[in-house]
Amino acid sequence: MDSFSIATAAYIVASLLFILSLAGLSKHETASQGVLFGISGMAIALVATFIVVADVADTTSVVLLLIAVAIGAAIGLWRARVVEMTGMPELIALLHSFVGLAAVLVGWNGYLEHGYFELQSLEDIHNAEVFVGVFIGAVTFTGSIVAFLKLSARIKSTPLMLPGKNYINLGALALFVVLTIWFVISPALWLLVLVTIVALALGWHLVASIGGGDMPVVVSMLNSYSGWAAAASGFLLDNDALIVTGALVGSSGAYLSYIMCQAMNRSFISVIAGGFGIEAGPADDKDYGEHREITAEDTAELLKNASSVIITPGYGMAVAQAQYPVADLVRRLRERGVEVRFGIHPVAGRLPGHMNVLLAEAKVPYDIVLEMDEINDDFKDTSVVLVIGANDTVNPAATEDPSSPIAGMPVLTVWEASDVVIFKRSMATGYAGVQNPLFFRDNSQMLFGDAKERVEDILKAL
Repeated sequence: MDSFSIATAAYIVASLLFILSLAGLSKHETASQGVLFGISGMAIALVATFIVVADVADTTSVVLLLIAVAIGAAIGLWRARVVEMTGMPELIALLHSFVGLAAVLVGWNGYLEHGYFELQSLEDIHNAEVFVGVFIGAVTFTGSIVAFLKLSARIKSTPLMLPGKNYINLGALALFVVLTIWFVISPALWLLVLVTIVALALGWHLVASIGGGDMPVVVSMLNSYSGWAAAASGFLLDNDALIVTGALVGSSGAYLSYIMCQAMNRSFISVIAGGFGIEAGPADDKDYGEHREITAEDTAELLKNASSVIITPGYGMAVAQAQYPVADLVRRLRERGVEVRFGIHPVAGRLPGHMNVLLAEAKVPYDIVLEMDEINDDFKDTSVVLVIGANDTVNPAATEDPSSPIAGMPVLTVWEASDVVIFKRSMATGYAGVQNPLFFRDNSQMLFGDAKERVEDILKAL
């Protein structure tokens, strides 16, 4: 059996493992197994690729391949060891940019190392693959870079509002279609250069125009883009594993984006067209009155007398790394006979599933971590709600203020509980830049400071 047959068989096995990986990652209980399936599939794909290269290439090419793999593995292991969970969203956005850049390089190589095709139709298909692959890859590359910069607070999360920004995006897409037809009919290097520049600019403008409140959807969307970029590279390289894997990532990322948009009561097109934060929040011109403050000791007293407690975490919990003392608090309260559960909004944090991963990391039982739809009806029968670092996902303006930029977005109805304690560093608005009237409700009290320190203070008081 030749190396290509071995590689083809290996790629099929790897593809099946990737499918099993996605299935495993869909549930808390099987997530670890899903990760192992994914690692195994990637290892098999890498070994198969090395076998093919070793069989057809010279020694120099094999050595270069090994060096490239070693460098990539070293960087990956280093980043995986040092990254905090709070930095995971921007790291994933950065990794998406690498996939996009790889697709651009593969596309350019497919043009420069142009092979011979017996049929003109096959050459036309090849040229279209080159052009589409470069376009998708370039959009993914710069879009992911901007997402990384926003998520890591290196640039402001507010949307870029250029005049006629929607027409700019539509114009870029129309130009891409025209250039693709032109390139297929008459391939030329300057056309490839032009579409690369257009795509790089479009990717930058597309994500820069999206406000911070929609960034979780943007990360999911870029994940989908990176998958389609990988699939396009697979067609160019005639690599079955890349095609299947890219299609899996592209379709699952697109479906996740759709689910998240449903959770935010928004259409995918509206997110791409601008997202939250385009209009000024109600805090700019509306007086909600004075907020009330509470101490950690008084919060402990509330919890001692509570029959049921719901905790709604957000990005603030991740930043403070408060998940460990929160898990200790949950254990302490449950030992006292208090019913404690978590309410997780679909877009809490900066990444889909961000809060679930943090809580799993702190060994919080899966069965008390509930999604928004599962727990929203229970707030009215709850004694105390602890809002730890969440903001936009618990904002009553979404349901009560039609003029709010987040109007219509489903939120956790925490204000229906008897008492609400909000952990925040300050009275600043959330990532979407929208003021939260929850802070000024009669049954709400603010517990200011670092979330981890405040939870530890509550534990001492208990």
